Amino acid sequence: MASNVTVRLPEDPAAPLLEDSDLLEVAAANPTSSLCWAALAEQALADDDLAHSLAAYAYARTGYHRGLDALRRNGWKGTGGIPWEHEPNRGFLRSLWALSVAAGRIGETDEQERCSQFLRDSSETAYQELAAP
Repeated sequence: MASNVTVRLPEDPAAPLLEDSDLLEVAAANPTSSLCWAALAEQALADDDLAHSLAAYAYARTGYHRGLDALRRNGWKGTGGIPWEHEPNRGFLRSLWALSVAAGRIGETDEQERCSQFLRDSSETAYQELAAP
């Protein structure tokens, strides 16, 4: 039975720091921020070689798990909407997308497909925004 709960995460205190700061320093100072890990993963995905793909996978997996922790702390029970339109949710959604992309690059096709479907189930808008070329 699907849940009708829609989760809206609280503001991420690291979000304003990402614009003008070193991503590694911000992530080190804010290790629970899935947004920081998503930004690191996306930066690593900009280079399509094995070393960067593996780094992106590790960053995205960390952001994904930190995001799951935050979702659960905010009432998510494993199902239900995680709207893209609510900006603080984007760290988790971006981590999930980056994990799907990085998994695909390293040959983890089952995980790639699972993460892609999880993103669509969580927010079709996020999927459309992030999958757009």
